[in-house]
Amino acid sequence: MNGNDALGTGLASFGLAFALTAALMPRTILALKAFRVGQVVSHDGPQSHLAKQGTPTMGGLAFLAGLILTSALIGIVGHTSGRFGGAGVAAVLLLIAGYGCLGFLDDYLIISRGKALGLRARHKLMGQFLLAIVFVLWLRYAGRNGLYPTLVRLPGGMLELGGLYYAFAALFIVGMSNAVNLADGLDGLVAGLSTVTSVALASTSVLSTAGAFALDPGLAAVCWAIAGASLGFLWFNAHPAAVFMGDTGSLALGAGFAAIAILSKQEFALLVFGLVFVAEALSVVIQVISFKTTGKRVFRMSPFHHHFELIGWPEEKVVARFWIAGALACAVGVSGRMMKLW
Repeated sequence: MNGNDALGTGLASFGLAFALTAALMPRTILALKAFRVGQVVSHDGPQSHLAKQGTPTMGGLAFLAGLILTSALIGIVGHTSGRFGGAGVAAVLLLIAGYGCLGFLDDYLIISRGKALGLRARHKLMGQFLLAIVFVLWLRYAGRNGLYPTLVRLPGGMLELGGLYYAFAALFIVGMSNAVNLADGLDGLVAGLSTVTSVALASTSVLSTAGAFALDPGLAAVCWAIAGASLGFLWFNAHPAAVFMGDTGSLALGAGFAAIAILSKQEFALLVFGLVFVAEALSVVIQVISFKTTGKRVFRMSPFHHHFELIGWPEEKVVARFWIAGALACAVGVSGRMMKLW
C-alpha cells in the first residue's frame, strides 16, 4: 500500500467511525438516562466533581460500537494482506471487546450498588491478565508460523527478549489499559488524548513510503477508527460532559493501543505517544509508595490531573494543557520513528 492509498483508507475509516459514533451517541445518552445509568462520584475526589453525580456513564458502549464496526468493515473485510491480515485486526478487536465487557461489569456494579465500588482490584487485574494472556497465546501461535518477532525497538537498536517477550506483552497490555483508565477523570481528557495517540500510531502507514516503517493496512484502519470514534465521542464528552465513557471505554482503549503497538512493533513509541497516560499512572504509583514509606504525599491528589485542579487550575485548563502535552509527545514520537531512533 502506498502513502496515498493508506491516507485514503485512513480518512475513510476515520470518517465512518466518527459518523457512526456521533449518530449513536444521542440515542445512547437517552437510553442511559431512561435506565438511570448515572455516574457515581467518589466523595474522596475533588469536591467540584460532586456536581457530575448522575451524569450518564457507560458511553463507551457507543464509541466502541462505532470503532469495532468500522474496523471490521475496513480493517478485516477491506484488508487481508500484510503480516497478519484480517486475523491481526480480529485479535485486536476481540481484545478491545473483552476489555470493554470487563469495564462494563465494573461500571454496572458501581451503578447497581450506588457506590464508587465496582470490581475488587484483584478481580479486575485477574480479568485483565486473563484477556491479555489469551491475546499473547495467539501471538505465540503466530510466532511459530514465522510471522511474529520477539524483539522490542529501543533508542539505539533492538532488544531480543525471546520467550520473555510474551510476559512483557501481557504486562504491557494490562499496564496501558490501567494507565488510560486512571487518566479518565476529567471531561474530554481521555477522548482528546486518544485521538492524537491513535493518529500518531496510524501515521506509520502514511509515512512508510518515506522509508520510515510500515504498518499493516488493517491495523492502520483500526487506528484511524479509534481516532474517529474518540473524536465523535468528544463532541458529547467535552466540558460540561453530557456523558462519560466509564471503564467500559477507558479499559478497552488502553488495551487496544497496547495490542496495536505490539503488532506493529511500536511498544516504546507508544510510551512516547501516550506520555500523559504513562505520567498519570506513574503519579499514582509514586503517591502510593511515598505515602506508605514516609507517610507524606507527593501530590495533593492522584492521578495528578486532580493535583492541578486542587492548586487552582480550572478543569478546562487542565484538560487543554494535557492535550497540548499529549500532542507534543506524539510529535516527538513520530519524529523519532521517522528518524529510526526507535
